[in-house]
Amino acid sequence: MTQISLKEGFKLVFSAAFKHINGCQNCKDNLVTLLRTFSPTHFENGTWNTGGACGRTIPFRVDEISQQSSDMEIRTSQIEQLEEIKSDSLKKKKFAVLDVTRAMLMRPDGHPNSYWGNKWMKGFNDCTHWCLPGPIDAWSEFLMALLRQLR
Repeated sequence: MTQISLKEGFKLVFSAAFKHINGCQNCKDNLVTLLRTFSPTHFENGTWNTGGACGRTIPFRVDEISQQSSDMEIRTSQIEQLEEIKSDSLKKKKFAVLDVTRAMLMRPDGHPNSYWGNKWMKGFNDCTHWCLPGPIDAWSEFLMALLRQLR
């Protein structure tokens, strides 16, 4: 393949991974496979190496996030592959999704931006990783709720 879209690439990767897990003969019968969806970045006016920054100080409102963004496209691709394998799955194997993409799309204020203290990358902003404590602390709550559902 010489040309492949981002969505198609993710589809191929996740499809292969889920099929391998589903067909695993050496895995425990009660195996739970948990997919955490794509964690978005919030670069504005460029990317990490072209002057992009993420200086927002408050969360987005629901009407301010794009449901058509590449982040949502990747999330959709992940979930489509998970749903497909769930329908084909052997009864003993469980597949579940920890969907953080939508919630994290609303938190452009949770990145270190220029305050990340990386001495090797001075002059670059970090709008990919998350501050701690910060928005990703909610992931633990999401995970616990999901694990309770899977019992």
